[in-house]
Amino acid sequence: MKIAVLSGKGGTGKTTFSSSFAFVTKSLLIDTDIEEPNSHIFLKGKTSQEVSIFNHFPKVDMKKCTLCGKCGDFCRFNAIIPAKNRVVIFGESCHDCGGCQLVCPTNAISWEKREIGKIFVEKSYFNSDLLYGKLNIGEMSGVKIIKELHSMAKSEDIIIDCPPGTSCNTVNALEGSDFAILVTEPSPFGLSDMKLVVQLLQDMEIPFGIVINKADNENSEILDFCYKNSIEILGELPFSREVTKSYSEGKIIADALPDSQEIFKNILKKVKEYGN
Repeated sequence: MKIAVLSGKGGTGKTTFSSSFAFVTKSLLIDTDIEEPNSHIFLKGKTSQEVSIFNHFPKVDMKKCTLCGKCGDFCRFNAIIPAKNRVVIFGESCHDCGGCQLVCPTNAISWEKREIGKIFVEKSYFNSDLLYGKLNIGEMSGVKIIKELHSMAKSEDIIIDCPPGTSCNTVNALEGSDFAILVTEPSPFGLSDMKLVVQLLQDMEIPFGIVINKADNENSEILDFCYKNSIEILGELPFSREVTKSYSEGKIIADALPDSQEIFKNILKKVKEYGN
């Protein structure tokens, strides 16, 4: 079963949850939050393999180019722009679709490649598998890294730590998920951003439930929203000094505080009921 863990914004506790969930289930965890991957800090694994991910971008042979402009007309991302005397290429904007080469009537376009990031393969300190991607600074899109993470994840049961928000990266990380766990927190920002992700999951027709992190007596607005929209609350992680201390020390909550494991086991039980 592929279970995606996501949140409306950063800092909500998505990785805190997914690392504990991986500890309890011993499932493969793939961290697709490629701009700020943190799962490996909690899982403390040793890297056994690094895989470079490349993106292609066009190169124009000006001896063949007639400056007809068809390549620029085709590209929606302005990665290739015919000017008065030459063609300007913005490699970082290229989405590697190959369309400009297809529409070029003189075969003036070929390809060059550059590394946009890496994928790391690790074994956690509790002997489960971890894959995480890291996008190079300055790159505009990491979709290719996320797709490669999915293709490398060879396991029946997978936990996907998704990027926060509703960006293209999040949509691609969610592809193929059987269920999504939406982690939120009892704050105005947590509720506002949660609603955006709820809409995304409904549009993608992925079944989901809510986990409230840092739960306290201020949960009423989230509870009201979920009740009115028939969304199940899968569980709550309490706001406590012990949880905060464990997090600040880079420890997995379910390992550092064994009594909390029951919370994650109960959530797993509810999630599996959706798959039956």
